[in-house]
Amino acid sequence: MAETIAAISTAPGEGGIGVVRVSGPESENIMRRLMKGCPKEIEPRHAYFGKVVADSSDASSEIIDEAVFLFMKSPASYTGEDMVEIQAHGSNVSLKSILSAILDSGLNGIRMADPGEFTKLAFLNGKMDLSQAEAVIDIIKAKTDLSLEIAESQREGRLGENIREIRENLLDILAEMAVDIDYPDEDFEEDSDSSSDTVNNLRWVLDDIENLLDTASIGRIAREGIRAVIAGKPNAGKSSLMNAILGEGRVIVTDIPGTTRDTVEESASLGGIPIVLVDTAGLRESEDKVEKIGIEKTTQAIAGADIVILVIDGSQPLDEEDEQVLSYVEKMSTDHMLVVINKEDLGKSVSEEEIKKRLPGVRTITTSLVGKAAMDAARKVSEAIADMFKFASINVKEMNIITNERHVKMLRNAVMNIDEAISMLQNGEPMEVAELSAHYAYDALGKIIGEEVGDEVLNTVFSKFCLGK
Repeated sequence: MAETIAAISTAPGEGGIGVVRVSGPESENIMRRLMKGCPKEIEPRHAYFGKVVADSSDASSEIIDEAVFLFMKSPASYTGEDMVEIQAHGSNVSLKSILSAILDSGLNGIRMADPGEFTKLAFLNGKMDLSQAEAVIDIIKAKTDLSLEIAESQREGRLGENIREIRENLLDILAEMAVDIDYPDEDFEEDSDSSSDTVNNLRWVLDDIENLLDTASIGRIAREGIRAVIAGKPNAGKSSLMNAILGEGRVIVTDIPGTTRDTVEESASLGGIPIVLVDTAGLRESEDKVEKIGIEKTTQAIAGADIVILVIDGSQPLDEEDEQVLSYVEKMSTDHMLVVINKEDLGKSVSEEEIKKRLPGVRTITTSLVGKAAMDAARKVSEAIADMFKFASINVKEMNIITNERHVKMLRNAVMNIDEAISMLQNGEPMEVAELSAHYAYDALGKIIGEEVGDEVLNTVFSKFCLGK
């Protein structure tokens, strides 16, 4: 007999409303047992308000809470099974008491749900494909408008549709290859080189997959954020810039050089773009053991950055410490580098032209991080970063963006196997061998949407979900 699962679906803590969710064949019986005065005929998708008790058949059963009960009849529910949602007050004590009453009801096969099990049931019951199920957790964890928009697009099934279309095209090619294998001496199209045609068709499919893969860098940033490392010599204004962008005094700022001894990370949203700001220790030669460790961490942070924001004290001519910083970064690409010439309010001793001679092609901003000017500096930095990464040109409604590492892995697997199939055909190897590689690509694409996957993959995917989802 199928089991019935239950869990609290809202996050721990205090709130106006908390939800306990039930799915399975005993759902309706759970509602009748817990709702005092439950109607004899329960209308699906109709909200019923009533008192929650452990056993409605017992007149002496104490009232746990007041709640709204919603019954959803299979298959018209999130999981595809009979479901009940109990919307009570958002008290941990109340919700846990309701959950205990469900688990202790004595009805057959009722147990606590595993993390992500409600969504797993939705996948297993054909309510969504695996890419849609994975998008659910991305919606829950979305930190910016962009990441939410991408996740919502995938939850609607647009990525799954794209993958199915590519697989259908590849399946047609596999069918043609199978005919060529079974009837090698037949000439179905006069003056046609079947091997050459197959190579061309495989290249079309390869282009479609590679176009999807090309969006993975945008997807990673949308999901994790642009990693922006703020670097420079001590007391140039790095921490002041970070505080200005965040709009709060996150980092201690003093006129004593070397105040920041460690990397300090904070997440923010710049015009809907997720960003991880990393404030670092000043780059310079130092004999201080603690500061040396901080400087080493700075170099490591720069190596892993998506963008380096170099802050320079523009009120004084470039000195030996500035030269050390510039010599460190001048071998790096300036495509994702921004130089902020700070302390404009104290005079201009460093020009943007001087910096561009040392770092050809670099973007520069001259500003002050004092008072209201700091807000203007933060705006300029945000606009420069958005322009560097071309986020203004991203239209989620017109393109699928790959954000999931598992999907990236499967797409790369498909590319590798189609490349192999093309090379084999071009080198005159048997069609049977090339067909096998093309079939591996077909299977890899299927794993993105949940076909050709085993329990191990499913368990890994859904273990990342929170309890009750």
